[in-house]
Amino acid sequence: MSQPHRTPDARFENLPDFPYEPHYHTLSDGLRMHYLDEGPRDGTPVLMMHGEPSWCFLYRKMVDPVVAAGYRVIAPDLIGFGKSDKPTRQKDFTYAGHVAWMREWLEAMDLTGVILACQDWGSLVGLRLVAAMPERFAGVVLSNGGLPAGQQPPPAFAKWRAFAKWSPVFPIGKILQRATTSDLPDDVVAAYDAPFDSRASKAAARAFPALVPLGENEAVPDQLEAWRALEKFEKPFTCAFSNRDPITRGGFTQFQERVPGAKHGLHRTLTGGHFIQEDDPDGFVSAILDTARLAGV
Repeated sequence: MSQPHRTPDARFENLPDFPYEPHYHTLSDGLRMHYLDEGPRDGTPVLMMHGEPSWCFLYRKMVDPVVAAGYRVIAPDLIGFGKSDKPTRQKDFTYAGHVAWMREWLEAMDLTGVILACQDWGSLVGLRLVAAMPERFAGVVLSNGGLPAGQQPPPAFAKWRAFAKWSPVFPIGKILQRATTSDLPDDVVAAYDAPFDSRASKAAARAFPALVPLGENEAVPDQLEAWRALEKFEKPFTCAFSNRDPITRGGFTQFQERVPGAKHGLHRTLTGGHFIQEDDPDGFVSAILDTARLAGV
């Protein structure tokens, strides 16, 4: 693995609406993972997992309302994103590697009774954790994500994959803006750019689209195994997809049909684009709290 890059702390000064103290865990291979940890330590943990190319800043509008309801909010930065360490070669990143990093961190945190809130790559990694360790999770809220297992990519995703591979520039903040329906202030766009202070620091962001197991992909067998586990998951599983995401439109159907825990009436449609945490954070929070109540936690 390449020598990891660590974004200077100065890049994260004065971020808008983000007063949270950083927490760090060093993985067995020496990579440092950053996470937020807010609310009562004995509260039910709500694990908020971001996707690509964002970081835990994406959840800033949702942390305080969930904490106010009595929960403990934990929001990690995937390796390669946010304040976590960033290997600088695309070949340093694999789907299985990301799952392994997050599993090691979750076990070190010894989290149980978890409500998972996930979107985009947060679901590709998070749902694999649920499948591998269902005893640690009390419920799931899925928005604009999935667990693909070899299907053909939708046209919008195929274009995104090609852009990530070939575009000479990769403007993270502008990418986030294009995938939301609300206008992001300049300082918010800058906050999404903050973790990426060099071309090499964007290696994970560039690599991720090619790792999604749509079409032929080495991860498909692991995905199929995870689906077999989810088809036995009886704890509450809520879909809260948005109405204007061309990439994941209709993706909730397979979960509602195949996951036993999804046989309830809490599913809902949120209003906005792909990064629903920016467009309809209140709707996402409501889905989390309703799911936690149904789970009895």
